Amino acid sequence: MTRKAPLALAVAALTLGGVTLAAGAPAATAVEVPTHAINICQSATMYENYNFSIPGPVTYMRTLGYGDKIGHTPGKHPVYNGWASIQDFGPNDWGFIREECIGGYNSW
Repeated sequence: MTRKAPLALAVAALTLGGVTLAAGAPAATAVEVPTHAINICQSATMYENYNFSIPGPVTYMRTLGYGDKIGHTPGKHPVYNGWASIQDFGPNDWGFIREECIGGYNSW
């Protein structure tokens, strides 16, 4: 029985350490909210992914109308061949639209 005691202590120490790490994790993984903007095109097609072999966007998600609230931080969020990564604040998901359709920064 004495051989099991050190193992039990080691497991207890790892478990306690895991709880400590988990408690600190949210601060380390916080995601910065992108700069508020709007779609300034009459309509903009939003795609889910970008495929470098085409190159271009793939997987249609929806069409955004003029004034729809989006987020994009220039210099932080990628732009590939004119397709910019955005967050659509309506359903709160990410995708790609044409870069020229992003404007009205900090307007809301």
